[in-house]
Amino acid sequence: MTRLDAAIAGIGATEFSKDSGRSELRLAAEAVLAALDDAGLSPAEVDGLVTFTQDANQEIAVAREVGIGDLSFFSRVDYGGGAACATVAHAAMAVTTGAARAVVCYRAFNERSGRRFGRPDAGLAGQQSSQGMEMSWHVPYGLVTPAAWVAMFARRYLHAYGATSEDLGRVAVAMRRHAATNPAAWFHGRPITLADHQASRWIAEPLRLLDCCQESDGAVALVVTTAGRARDLRRTPAVVTAAAQGSGAGQMMMTSYYRDDMTGLPEMSVVGRQLWETSGLTPADIQTAILYDHFTPFVLTQLEELGFCGRGEAAAYVRDGGIELGGRLPVNPHGGQLGEAYIHGMNGIAEAVRQLRGTAANQVDGVRNVLVTAGTGVPTSGLILSGVSD
Repeated sequence: MTRLDAAIAGIGATEFSKDSGRSELRLAAEAVLAALDDAGLSPAEVDGLVTFTQDANQEIAVAREVGIGDLSFFSRVDYGGGAACATVAHAAMAVTTGAARAVVCYRAFNERSGRRFGRPDAGLAGQQSSQGMEMSWHVPYGLVTPAAWVAMFARRYLHAYGATSEDLGRVAVAMRRHAATNPAAWFHGRPITLADHQASRWIAEPLRLLDCCQESDGAVALVVTTAGRARDLRRTPAVVTAAAQGSGAGQMMMTSYYRDDMTGLPEMSVVGRQLWETSGLTPADIQTAILYDHFTPFVLTQLEELGFCGRGEAAAYVRDGGIELGGRLPVNPHGGQLGEAYIHGMNGIAEAVRQLRGTAANQVDGVRNVLVTAGTGVPTSGLILSGVSD
């Protein structure tokens, strides 16, 4: 596969809250301006914008608000949180091919004070679309929330491999422990115990409240340019060593129940194979991973699909402290979406950049390569970001 000539040169974010008190467009503009300031670029130097199809802020509106002029590249990526790393992939392809010189990726929403993704939406089955057709098999029977859809996979995974609710809880405990020492995290200073997890109420068995990520207000933006140009800018860049998107056979939107095996995430395996092939790296070359943690069971499955442990071995990996700070593979040192904020995975990409810069709140020693994943249960994406070689 063709190697990219791209790097993330700037990162920016608003505060993460439950009630931002301002419009989503203003949040987007604040994050974009912060990312540009971090990179040492002016809005006039941006000629590309990428976001999610679900983002409410048009590229042309963001451009007007922050003072960006002509755009030669703009793109949107579908499939909810699965778009996160793909926004960087699209931007990287644009700067590699010369379609643009500097591209800003952004995601902004009032996901707690505005539209809450976790709420039931019976209208999903009535949409005149292919997704509406898919949902018509499940929504009329009560499977109307992401937690309920993931619970179906989780129940099968626990049954097949002998994992337990406590194993899911250990993921939540680790993420909250990491968030507790991250001043930017919503749950800063608020770790939990396994007993707290087990006492939290059921949402959709076997998922408890503390197995589910937050609902957050906020925005994150990333500046992507060529690796050579990034080296001359204000901050140490994070080189895009590999980027991939992936969808698996029989894929549906978080309801891929008709595959032969319901215990895995084939789309993440597709992404992983591309990342390892393109980069020439292996799981042993990754010092820390940012795994999309909207629900705890899919953290376990990602560890397996990406090759950090064998099939059905993730629960033991977590029990042994493998994902903790100081473990074999520190996962989400910022606290992830369970602990820091749920900004559809974009805050995780920003954390990967901080880890490579050596400026993270919970800095992992000797970070050279970071693997980042996007939303799971949907067509998804991933990145390997690396430090600048001497």
